[in-house]
Amino acid sequence: MFLGKHFCRLDKNGQFIPPDEFSRCLTSDLYITQGFDHNLWVLSDSSFQTIYKKLTQLNLTDPIARLLFRLILGSATEVRFEGKGSISISENLREFANLKNEILLIGQGDYFEIWSADLWNIQEAEIRNLAANANRFSAFDITIC
Repeated sequence: MFLGKHFCRLDKNGQFIPPDEFSRCLTSDLYITQGFDHNLWVLSDSSFQTIYKKLTQLNLTDPIARLLFRLILGSATEVRFEGKGSISISENLREFANLKNEILLIGQGDYFEIWSADLWNIQEAEIRNLAANANRFSAFDITIC
């Protein structure tokens, strides 16, 4: 499971070495695609296939469904991960997420997100807005059995 926040560096070729905690969870076939918040998603093959199957159940005559297809599938790239090796991010995805040298990997359970340091700082300020959180998360039923 991908958990926590980890700082990494991109090299001049757009590659980074994930932390050991993430490397242990990575499969050899990965997909990187645009996220919804100027970030990137890194998904295992099985997680990506799950999303793909859900997308194929959408009605293609719906213009919003087609936009979602284009967002997720149209920007996706398949990458190979070789154990302790690096992960390469395509130039177009680096540009989309405004990635420079320092990046953050944010664990999301079955996948992780890649953020630029600047954009993550904005996101983290939103997450830490305790007054807003009480209202915006009240509709979710998060219970511990």
